[in-house]
Amino acid sequence: MISLNIPIFNEEENIVSLYEKLVPALVGTGRPWEVIFVNDGSTDRSAPLLDGLAEKDDRVVVVHFRRNYGQTAAMMAGFDFARGEVIIPMDGDMQNDPADIPNLLARLDEGYDVVSGWRKNRKDHKLRRVLPSIIANKLISIISGVHLHDYGCTLKAYRKDVIKGVKLYGEMHRFVPIYATWMGARVTEIPVAHHPRVFGESKYGTGRIVKVILDMTVIKFLSDYTEKPMHLFGSFGLISFLLSGGFLAWALYLKFALGTSLVQTPLPLLVTMTFLTGVTCMLMGLLAELSTRTYHESQNKSVYLIKETRNTQMSDPFDSPRELKAD
Repeated sequence: MISLNIPIFNEEENIVSLYEKLVPALVGTGRPWEVIFVNDGSTDRSAPLLDGLAEKDDRVVVVHFRRNYGQTAAMMAGFDFARGEVIIPMDGDMQNDPADIPNLLARLDEGYDVVSGWRKNRKDHKLRRVLPSIIANKLISIISGVHLHDYGCTLKAYRKDVIKGVKLYGEMHRFVPIYATWMGARVTEIPVAHHPRVFGESKYGTGRIVKVILDMTVIKFLSDYTEKPMHLFGSFGLISFLLSGGFLAWALYLKFALGTSLVQTPLPLLVTMTFLTGVTCMLMGLLAELSTRTYHESQNKSVYLIKETRNTQMSDPFDSPRELKAD
């Protein structure tokens, strides 16, 4: 089954037209399907329009939020309610084209786990939207090591097993391919159509760039230091200790070699501050290590994921080995 995951926020002009374009595209795949509309606290007529579609077509699933939580939360709800083996998120503003859905599925059938859309000919404002997006995508690709042209394109296709258990926060819905890569997924990218917005207004502004940068910092930390936080905090701690030692040596040289009064320099303060910073970083690293172990051990969580096994006797890696009885 295919599950379409569509967050909706004040898209009353687009809902019916989008549904009418989705149906022939999905029917043409020859597969069972459902469309999950997540109403993210819309204040226009989106809610009754969605309910009307659900009444006419039982393949339409509608989830109403009590208030606006943002696109990431709406997409997370769509993942949670999806019943299909393939999940395809897309925008509700008619800028994504349902005709691209068969192309995404075809690439999945080639053995990929994630197929990401690339709005190669993007129909948005060049300076306010396109240029910042290009810069952000290059930075994300460099930092994450997952090279995609267009992380911001909502139209993607996922096998459900690669995003099972993924929890999204902040503005992190665009980073799902990175999460999937961590789980060993094969990721590819294809060009998709992009249409100019006809009705409604864009929900994104330039302030989103700051959020993306901050979320990317979190992604980098989770990628490299989730299992070994002491490596990060300890590195800062050691650097601070080295600086403290350097400032102390400089202070002693000025005092005993040149006869300079240390009251005339900021060195005593720098020695104290860098030393205390080093101690703080080390203690934070130890606390983070304890938190990591508590997270895994208290919930019996494994530090690895198994794709499949052959001829194993344990269904759970934490079970004790079962005795094999002779036939």
